[in-house]
Amino acid sequence: MTNKETKATVHFAGNDFFVGITPSGHAQAIETDSTRATAATPMELLLIALGSCTGVDVISILKKKRQHVTGYRIEVSGERREDFPHRYTRLQVKHIVSGRGVSSEAVARAIELSDTKYCSVAATLRGSAEIVTSYEIVEEDQANA
Repeated sequence: MTNKETKATVHFAGNDFFVGITPSGHAQAIETDSTRATAATPMELLLIALGSCTGVDVISILKKKRQHVTGYRIEVSGERREDFPHRYTRLQVKHIVSGRGVSSEAVARAIELSDTKYCSVAATLRGSAEIVTSYEIVEEDQANA
């Protein structure tokens, strides 16, 4: 098995700002002064990376299982160490799936597959932070969906 290398570039923009350029060429403002909060911090981007990585997997699996999903969001929160480095020690990932007749078993299995097999962000973080997943299914009636 060969490894695939990707490369991002991060430029210092002055005044505690950086601009990250993704391997696909997209720019992302990055804030390092957390009191100013004018752009995402690196640790906030990590939460978004985990949520979006697992979300892509879960929604794809649910579509393949022909689940009638009308809405989906992922809430990711983290607990960080008090001491340096202030790394995440525990990450909570909550999947909220809305739809009609969505199977609890299908959602649980989709999350399990993402968590254990497909999500590369979770695989990268596992071992340094505990990842705890949960889900909620919101049943929508015909009028709302």
